[in-house]
Amino acid sequence: MLNSISTQMLTRYLDVAALRQKVLTGNIANVDTPGYRTRDVDFGDAMKRAEANVGSDEPGLVKEVRGLMERPDGNNVSLDREGLALAENQLKFRLGVQLLRSEFRRLSTAINEGKQG
Repeated sequence: MLNSISTQMLTRYLDVAALRQKVLTGNIANVDTPGYRTRDVDFGDAMKRAEANVGSDEPGLVKEVRGLMERPDGNNVSLDREGLALAENQLKFRLGVQLLRSEFRRLSTAINEGKQG
């Protein structure tokens, strides 16, 4: 029961959120690096891949963000964009944690009710 499909998908959801957090903070860390190009993870695409049981290789999930304003040094990181993306990602991560906790509570209830019967 710990390895149910819903638990596996929630685990993958949290993995994707953690990867996106890493990528976004990497963008912020490189805000002053000449020529650095903003990268991101398409959350929806990553979850579709997880549902289809496609490998979760990081290089296939992390992509350059196109269409951003570039500074004269070639860097296109926007702290406003990254801050907003981090806040959105944090909400997604919290949701995933809450759903996973709910799954564990359900499992705990089933175990405890089984002990009483």
